[in-house]
Amino acid sequence: MIEVATALMPDAGNTLPDKRQVAASFSRAASSYDAVAELQRTVGNTLIECLPAALTPACWLDLGCGTGYFSRALASRFPAADGVALDIAEGMLRHARPQGGASHFIAGDAECLPLRDASVDVIFSSLALQWCEDFPSVLSEAKRVLRHGGVFAFSSLCSGTLQELRDSWQTVDGFAHVNRFRPMGAYQQLCAASGLRLEQLEVEPEVLHFAELRQLTSELKALGAHNLNPGRPGGLTGRARIRALIDAYERFRTPRGLPATYQVVYGVLRKELA
Repeated sequence: MIEVATALMPDAGNTLPDKRQVAASFSRAASSYDAVAELQRTVGNTLIECLPAALTPACWLDLGCGTGYFSRALASRFPAADGVALDIAEGMLRHARPQGGASHFIAGDAECLPLRDASVDVIFSSLALQWCEDFPSVLSEAKRVLRHGGVFAFSSLCSGTLQELRDSWQTVDGFAHVNRFRPMGAYQQLCAASGLRLEQLEVEPEVLHFAELRQLTSELKALGAHNLNPGRPGGLTGRARIRALIDAYERFRTPRGLPATYQVVYGVLRKELA
């Protein structure tokens, strides 16, 4: 069993959303999330496959567990282990808890984990850490709570994600309508400086296709991942601007539909043996 205990350094040139807004947005999306989470399931399943085959943890942590989909997958893979599901969005935890999977459901922040030192063997985090502005603190906290030999496996998003939507908005106005994500180079530098041994770090594009632009924007809203940028435009978006956006996005259409590209980062790090 683990014991439960009771930050912001921006990456250069990159201001991420306020974590309170992130928590509130994902809490509101808890009931609609799983119905539109195709990409999230694909990426999370890929990340599970990245876990070393010989792992036999006594305790795992699903960091940014969301609706608990992968907490249940981790419980199935490691049936003898104690499981902790942690998320900053309490609405997600209320949705996840009745479905089981983890032994503990905890509201907490990846930048300041409410866990004691050397208390977990595996940290699994899929498509959550892109919302953390202070990624060095995420890595430092992972190193602190991992036992020696423990593994930190994460997937995240880097710059270039939803580039089609970003480019289309640029033809309409100068506002930031698409969430910003740190560049791959920042992940490389920060992981290398983390004090954890880097075993895997790569970026893989995932492309979804939509018949119409409103299907993409509706999906982002249902996921809680619509525009959370500081300085985003307020109020309603005028009909003429939406028509201009649709026309701009149509330039990207392929025989499969309108593409939406996600640049997915996969990382596996290990805390060295003592």
